[in-house]
Amino acid sequence: MIRISEIFYSLQGETRTTGLPTVFVRLTGCPLRCTWCDTEYAFKGGDLLSSDAILGKVSEYSPKYVTVTGGEPLAQRECHQLLTLLADQGFEVSLETSGAITLSEVDPRVVKVMDLKPPASGESHRNLYENIQFLDKKDQLKFVIADRGDYDWSVSKLIEYDLANRVSDVLFSPVSGEMSAEILASWILDDRLPVRFQLQLHRMIWGDKPGV
Repeated sequence: MIRISEIFYSLQGETRTTGLPTVFVRLTGCPLRCTWCDTEYAFKGGDLLSSDAILGKVSEYSPKYVTVTGGEPLAQRECHQLLTLLADQGFEVSLETSGAITLSEVDPRVVKVMDLKPPASGESHRNLYENIQFLDKKDQLKFVIADRGDYDWSVSKLIEYDLANRVSDVLFSPVSGEMSAEILASWILDDRLPVRFQLQLHRMIWGDKPGV
């Protein structure tokens, strides 16, 4: 049984598949408390569902893409079984994860979208850098940036771990309401960084409303 906060069909708001119709399976619970978190409602509550029940709800939408997210989905051990079950059905499955829990057992068919938490998140000490070895060219790595200090820190990690050559996309995102998108974009261009700038498309359309 897995505790689920919500299952919904929407447009992917981030990552390499931005704009594509996707089913989102949001698991309840997260051991982190990032300062800019926009899904605090998923920290608790939710409903206990079997993997088969989750699969049934997902299949109602006949999706191509399925994203398992949170909270931190890997905080529930049963998430691994769910990821494998979804991949077995032929869905293109992605996992959105904080990077604070090992990725060593994630099904190799799953696209991992992992955060590295910059200092302003308040959780940079939780980064599990050994997870980088479990990323490959289909995976993506995300930095959510609140200020110049976060940007410089993120660039240092980009270089230190040669991230642009390890994963398909390194994603730089501004913290909504804190970091100017225009300024972050100018820094990326000035430094000629091999990264993908992104905004949260779903928030631009629907704001902070859950379930979209």
